[in-house]
Amino acid sequence: AAIRRSSGDFVLSVDSDTTLASDVITKLAVKMRDPMVGAAMGQLTAYNRSDTWLTRLIDMEYWLACNEERAAQGRFGAVMCCCGPCAMNRRSCLLSLLDQYETQLFRGKPSDFGEDRHLTILMLKAGFRTEYVPGAVAATVVPDKMGPYLRQQLRWARSTFRDTMLARGLLRGLDRYLTLDVMGENLGPLLLGIAVVTALGELLFSHTVNWWTVLAIVTMTIIRS
Repeated sequence: AAIRRSSGDFVLSVDSDTTLASDVITKLAVKMRDPMVGAAMGQLTAYNRSDTWLTRLIDMEYWLACNEERAAQGRFGAVMCCCGPCAMNRRSCLLSLLDQYETQLFRGKPSDFGEDRHLTILMLKAGFRTEYVPGAVAATVVPDKMGPYLRQQLRWARSTFRDTMLARGLLRGLDRYLTLDVMGENLGPLLLGIAVVTALGELLFSHTVNWWTVLAIVTMTIIRS
């Protein structure tokens, strides 16, 4: 509704549990002065960082995702997911993509998760740049228990794998680093998961774990990092 009815140049998306720093809009708008920039995201932190050990780990995870992964992608003008809790989009770009955005199907059913990643991929496919602005800080409430956290991660993983298929043709026109990054994001966790399951199976049936299994887990972790 905001996209269709507003008359402004930009649309800012913010989650209901997110608190923005006072200069977020200004800093994102400065980045959007370039007409080729379709979207820009800010840096996410955990609002409830001090609550539990899990929220502290998630805050660290957010820092790495923003200031290493997104920052590296932004170096090539192709942040692969401008996260919903704090992202500014050019309204004219949104209007041109809105029909595709609203009618996304996954396995024949309307998709109701990962809309921020999907929109970012559509923006890149339309020829616009997507950027990361580390100075635009937004604090969002994160899960403080394992159950909600695992459900959140499952939704995000499904979105990542689904929209990677959408981005296959896009990668050919981007820097080779982005291909390496997307491969690492998708294949790394799968291979790491297989290695962990193998290690658990060995431990269950033989009560030992081969050194090469441990080495594979450590190597995959280092490569991803």
